[in-house]
Amino acid sequence: MLTTITGKALRRMAISRDEAREFLALPKSALPDILQAASRVRRHFKGDTALLCSIVNAKSGKCSENCIFCAQSAHHKTAVEEWALRSDAEITAVARTDAPYATLFGIVTSGRALDKNELAAVEKTIQGFAAEKIPQKPCASLGILTAAELRSLKAAGLRRYHHNLEVSRNFFPHLCTTHTYDQRVATVRAAQEAGLETCVGGIFGVGESVEDRIDLLFEIRDIAPDSVPLNFLVPIAGTPVGHLPPFDLFEAVKLIALARFIMPDRDIKVGGGRIEVFGDSQALVFLAGANSIITGDLLTVKGRKSADDIKLIADLGLTPVNG
Repeated sequence: MLTTITGKALRRMAISRDEAREFLALPKSALPDILQAASRVRRHFKGDTALLCSIVNAKSGKCSENCIFCAQSAHHKTAVEEWALRSDAEITAVARTDAPYATLFGIVTSGRALDKNELAAVEKTIQGFAAEKIPQKPCASLGILTAAELRSLKAAGLRRYHHNLEVSRNFFPHLCTTHTYDQRVATVRAAQEAGLETCVGGIFGVGESVEDRIDLLFEIRDIAPDSVPLNFLVPIAGTPVGHLPPFDLFEAVKLIALARFIMPDRDIKVGGGRIEVFGDSQALVFLAGANSIITGDLLTVKGRKSADDIKLIADLGLTPVNG
């Protein structure tokens, strides 16, 4: 089975759902073969390279949406810090600090969407990347936006828009009831039509089934994003899933590898939960098929020091690349 799906991936042929099920059922004794197969596909399409991204939590807390994993939701009682949209100077200062380590820089805000004034402020910040010669390429995750708003961001110089599907269509009503799965899909489509690159992934470990995980990866494939960020639940006290156990390391390895087999030529990125799940085994992220990571702090949890990530990819014989 591994030989079959590896061959299909190398030829950009679609693997079947039955093959995906069989793959996710593999025992731990198959780990060396999984890593060898996934690494072969990664190297075929991405070479010995690694794409590093960093983000800034530009607006925190008081989110109107009720996603069950999110510490920033106003529907949950968590200890998350809250602040309004950060100033242009604050955001660009973070970008300059991260520039030696990361190629892409994401401006991330809490909430369903930004209001008119906030969106104008973000556009001004994005325009400043070129004007002030900030080397990172600006990306953004600003919620559910209209086609016109996304075209305006593109005109300001935005490179990539990030908007996760989060979970499968089937499981989505269990994750969130304040907006719909179709609204998420429509936002991604609008970003693509605006000429933006898209970053579309999801989160694992929020109570979904194996079938839901497979469905999500195929649904992401069908929307054809440029980058696929995979996140693993970090249980936060006060959220509805704060009691769930940490995600299993081997299952995470298999999901990264499966994403590589299903979307062999995409950027497969690991974001939230990387520290908590992989611990001292960070090399497994790349050996399992990922070619990209979010380095530095995340939104409501600490990330890994960028200097440590740079050393990691150097030790693996990988070279940082421009996105």
